[in-house]
Amino acid sequence: MKIILASNNEGKLRELKALCAREPQLRSLQLLSARDVNLPQVVEDADTFQGNAVKKALAAAKATGLIALADDSGLEVDALGGRPGVHSARYAADASGKSTDEENIAKLLQELANIADRKARFRCVVAIATPQGQVWTAEGTCEGEITTQPLGQGGFGYDPIFLVAGLDKTMAELAEDEKNQLSHRARAFAKALPILKELVRAKQQLEMDSDT
Repeated sequence: MKIILASNNEGKLRELKALCAREPQLRSLQLLSARDVNLPQVVEDADTFQGNAVKKALAAAKATGLIALADDSGLEVDALGGRPGVHSARYAADASGKSTDEENIAKLLQELANIADRKARFRCVVAIATPQGQVWTAEGTCEGEITTQPLGQGGFGYDPIFLVAGLDKTMAELAEDEKNQLSHRARAFAKALPILKELVRAKQQLEMDSDT
Protein backbone atom coordinates (compact mmCIF):
# COMPACT_ATOMS: atom_id res chain seq x y z
CA MET A 1 0.00 0.00 0.00
CA LYS A 2 1.31 3.42 -0.96
CA ILE A 3 0.86 6.65 0.98
CA ILE A 4 2.23 10.07 0.21
CA LEU A 5 4.12 12.43 2.49
CA ALA A 6 3.45 15.83 0.97
CA SER A 7 6.99 17.10 1.39
CA ASN A 8 10.33 17.06 -0.40
CA ASN A 9 12.18 17.22 2.92
CA GLU A 10 14.29 14.07 3.19
CA GLY A 11 14.69 14.56 6.94
CA LYS A 12 10.94 14.39 7.48
CA LEU A 13 10.67 11.33 5.24
CA ARG A 14 13.40 9.54 7.21
CA GLU A 15 11.67 10.34 10.51
CA LEU A 16 8.32 9.02 9.29
CA LYS A 17 9.88 5.86 7.84
CA ALA A 18 11.64 5.19 11.15
CA LEU A 19 8.40 5.59 13.08
CA CYS A 20 6.44 3.35 10.71
CA ALA A 21 9.17 0.70 10.90
CA ARG A 22 8.40 0.26 14.60
CA GLU A 23 4.76 -0.58 13.88
CA PRO A 24 4.08 -4.09 12.50
CA GLN A 25 0.90 -2.90 10.76
CA LEU A 26 2.76 -0.13 8.94
CA ARG A 27 6.05 -1.78 7.96
CA SER A 28 4.75 -2.76 4.54
CA LEU A 29 3.74 0.79 3.63
CA GLN A 30 5.53 2.35 0.71
CA LEU A 31 6.15 5.97 1.65
CA LEU A 32 6.42 8.36 -1.27
CA SER A 33 7.59 11.96 -1.20
CA ALA A 34 6.14 14.87 -3.13
CA ARG A 35 9.11 14.60 -5.49
CA ASP A 36 8.37 10.94 -6.20
CA VAL A 37 4.97 11.79 -7.67
CA ASN A 38 5.74 15.29 -8.98
CA LEU A 39 3.25 17.01 -6.69
CA PRO A 40 2.70 20.68 -7.50
CA GLN A 41 3.86 22.98 -4.73
CA VAL A 42 1.13 24.26 -2.43
CA VAL A 43 1.30 27.85 -1.23
CA GLU A 44 1.49 27.76 2.56
CA ASP A 45 -0.46 30.93 3.22
CA ALA A 46 -2.51 29.90 6.27
CA ASP A 47 -1.83 31.71 9.53
CA THR A 48 -1.63 28.49 11.60
CA PHE A 49 0.37 25.28 11.38
CA GLN A 50 -2.88 23.31 11.25
CA GLY A 51 -4.20 25.35 8.34
CA ASN A 52 -1.09 24.77 6.26
CA ALA A 53 -0.88 21.06 7.11
CA VAL A 54 -4.51 20.43 6.20
CA LYS A 55 -4.20 22.38 2.95
CA LYS A 56 -1.16 20.36 1.85
CA ALA A 57 -2.58 16.99 2.86
CA LEU A 58 -5.88 17.55 1.03
CA ALA A 59 -4.13 18.76 -2.12
CA ALA A 60 -1.81 15.73 -2.14
CA ALA A 61 -4.60 13.24 -1.53
CA LYS A 62 -6.78 14.66 -4.29
CA ALA A 63 -3.87 14.87 -6.75
CA THR A 64 -2.66 11.30 -6.21
CA GLY A 65 -5.72 9.35 -5.09
CA LEU A 66 -3.65 8.15 -2.12
CA ILE A 67 -3.90 8.68 1.62
CA ALA A 68 -1.68 11.67 2.26
CA LEU A 69 0.21 13.03 5.23
CA ALA A 70 1.46 16.57 5.52
CA ASP A 71 2.88 18.58 8.35
CA ASP A 72 3.62 22.14 9.15
CA SER A 73 6.00 22.94 11.92
CA GLY A 74 8.15 25.69 13.23
CA LEU A 75 9.91 27.36 16.08
CA GLU A 76 8.11 29.59 18.57
CA VAL A 77 10.26 31.90 20.71
CA ASP A 78 8.47 33.40 23.70
CA ALA A 79 10.48 36.62 23.79
CA LEU A 80 9.64 37.25 20.13
CA GLY A 81 5.91 36.81 20.59
CA GLY A 82 5.95 33.34 19.06
CA ARG A 83 8.03 34.24 16.02
CA PRO A 84 9.22 32.88 13.67
CA GLY A 85 6.20 30.54 13.90
CA VAL A 86 4.58 29.66 10.58
CA HIS A 87 7.31 31.69 8.84
CA SER A 88 10.13 29.57 10.30
CA ALA A 89 11.31 28.10 6.99
CA ARG A 90 11.56 31.50 5.33
CA TYR A 91 12.26 33.75 8.29
CA ALA A 92 15.18 35.52 6.63
CA ALA A 93 13.64 35.40 3.16
CA ASP A 94 14.94 37.73 0.47
CA ALA A 95 12.99 39.09 -2.49
CA SER A 96 12.72 35.58 -3.93
CA GLY A 97 10.83 34.47 -0.83
CA LYS A 98 13.49 31.91 0.09
CA SER A 99 16.16 31.62 2.76
CA THR A 100 18.61 28.97 3.92
CA ASP A 101 18.73 27.34 7.35
CA GLU A 102 21.94 29.24 8.05
CA GLU A 103 20.35 32.57 7.16
CA ASN A 104 17.32 31.88 9.33
CA ILE A 105 19.50 30.90 12.28
CA ALA A 106 21.68 33.98 11.88
CA LYS A 107 18.66 36.29 11.89
CA LEU A 108 17.15 34.66 14.96
CA LEU A 109 20.39 34.75 16.94
CA GLN A 110 20.83 38.42 16.05
CA GLU A 111 17.34 39.23 17.30
CA LEU A 112 18.02 37.40 20.58
CA ALA A 113 21.53 38.82 21.09
CA ASN A 114 20.56 41.01 24.06
CA ILE A 115 17.62 39.00 25.36
CA ALA A 116 17.99 36.84 28.46
CA ASP A 117 14.73 34.90 28.14
CA ARG A 118 15.42 32.35 25.42
CA LYS A 119 12.59 29.90 26.11
CA ALA A 120 11.19 28.36 22.94
CA ARG A 121 9.42 25.36 21.57
CA PHE A 122 9.14 23.45 18.35
CA ARG A 123 5.52 22.84 17.35
CA CYS A 124 4.25 20.48 14.66
CA VAL A 125 0.80 19.67 13.33
CA VAL A 126 0.37 16.58 11.16
CA ALA A 127 -2.67 16.23 8.92
CA ILE A 128 -3.86 13.00 7.33
CA ALA A 129 -6.26 13.26 4.39
CA THR A 130 -8.06 10.79 2.16
CA PRO A 131 -8.91 11.36 -1.53
CA GLN A 132 -12.55 11.61 -0.39
CA GLY A 133 -11.74 14.72 1.65
CA GLN A 134 -11.65 13.30 5.17
CA VAL A 135 -9.08 14.96 7.42
CA TRP A 136 -7.56 14.23 10.83
CA THR A 137 -4.90 16.23 12.67
CA ALA A 138 -2.46 15.63 15.52
CA GLU A 139 -0.11 18.03 17.28
CA GLY A 140 3.22 17.64 19.06
CA THR A 141 5.55 20.05 20.84
CA CYS A 142 9.07 19.97 22.22
CA GLU A 143 10.10 22.54 24.83
CA GLY A 144 13.57 24.03 25.10
CA GLU A 145 15.58 27.20 24.69
CA ILE A 146 17.73 28.90 22.10
CA THR A 147 21.51 28.65 22.39
CA THR A 148 23.90 31.49 21.57
CA GLN A 149 25.58 29.55 18.78
CA PRO A 150 24.94 26.47 16.62
CA LEU A 151 25.96 23.14 18.14
CA GLY A 152 25.86 19.72 16.47
CA GLN A 153 25.91 18.44 12.92
CA GLY A 154 22.65 16.49 12.73
CA GLY A 155 19.07 17.43 11.95
CA PHE A 156 18.02 20.40 9.88
CA GLY A 157 16.39 23.79 10.24
CA TYR A 158 16.84 25.33 13.70
CA ASP A 159 18.00 22.05 15.29
CA PRO A 160 21.57 23.30 15.95
CA ILE A 161 20.39 26.19 18.16
CA PHE A 162 17.55 24.44 20.00
CA LEU A 163 18.60 23.07 23.40
CA VAL A 164 16.11 20.36 24.35
CA ALA A 165 14.56 20.82 27.80
CA GLY A 166 16.01 18.38 30.33
CA LEU A 167 18.99 17.52 28.14
CA ASP A 168 22.36 19.18 27.73
CA LYS A 169 22.11 18.72 23.97
CA THR A 170 20.73 20.60 21.03
CA MET A 171 18.35 18.81 18.68
CA ALA A 172 21.25 18.58 16.20
CA GLU A 173 23.37 16.70 18.77
CA LEU A 174 20.81 13.95 19.33
CA ALA A 175 21.20 10.52 17.80
CA GLU A 176 18.50 9.75 15.25
CA ASP A 177 16.70 7.32 17.56
CA GLU A 178 16.69 9.92 20.35
CA LYS A 179 15.26 12.56 18.05
CA ASN A 180 12.61 10.14 16.83
CA GLN A 181 11.34 9.90 20.40
CA LEU A 182 11.65 13.51 21.53
CA SER A 183 11.08 15.79 18.57
CA HIS A 184 7.88 17.73 18.03
CA ARG A 185 7.41 16.01 14.67
CA ALA A 186 7.97 12.56 16.15
CA ARG A 187 5.39 13.30 18.85
CA ALA A 188 2.87 14.57 16.31
CA PHE A 189 3.47 11.61 13.99
CA ALA A 190 3.18 9.22 16.95
CA LYS A 191 -0.25 10.66 17.75
CA ALA A 192 -1.21 10.34 14.08
CA LEU A 193 -0.12 6.69 13.78
CA PRO A 194 -3.31 5.20 15.30
CA ILE A 195 -5.33 7.11 12.70
CA LEU A 196 -3.06 5.86 9.93
CA LYS A 197 -3.27 2.29 11.24
CA GLU A 198 -7.07 2.40 11.16
CA LEU A 199 -7.09 3.78 7.62
CA VAL A 200 -4.67 1.06 6.48
CA ARG A 201 -6.75 -1.62 8.22
CA ALA A 202 -9.97 -0.34 6.63
CA LYS A 203 -8.40 -0.21 3.17
CA GLN A 204 -6.98 -3.73 3.52
CA GLN A 205 -10.35 -5.04 4.70
CA LEU A 206 -12.07 -3.40 1.74
CA GLU A 207 -9.59 -5.02 -0.66
CA MET A 208 -10.11 -8.43 0.98
CA ASP A 209 -13.88 -8.06 0.73
CA SER A 210 -13.65 -7.15 -2.94
CA ASP A 211 -11.60 -10.29 -3.63
CA THR A 212 -14.18 -12.60 -2.12
